[in-house]
Amino acid sequence: MKSRGIMLLVVAGLLGSMTLAAQAETVEVIMQKYSFQPQELRIKAGDSIRWVNREKRQFHSVLFPGQAESDYLFPGDTFEKAFPAPGVYPYHCGPHPEMTGTVHVD
Repeated sequence: MKSRGIMLLVVAGLLGSMTLAAQAETVEVIMQKYSFQPQELRIKAGDSIRWVNREKRQFHSVLFPGQAESDYLFPGDTFEKAFPAPGVYPYHCGPHPEMTGTVHVD
């Protein structure tokens, strides 16, 4: 009886750790010096990206072709977007189109 209880605890622990491994992640992209850092990244379907403006004075935005532009992000502001489907997603800063990035979703 005692070994059965231990076995149930082990199985419950394994199932709990499997649930944690399947959770979506959030990856940060820094907006600084008129660039996205990293400029290109790879994530899994279901993950999110959080863009953080680390400039001292400049505002930026995140704009994916065919989608609405994010609000302007002033220093310290953030914007988060989930990527539910695999694909390649190029984007740029609305006010500064030379600021570009690409998200690869597996």
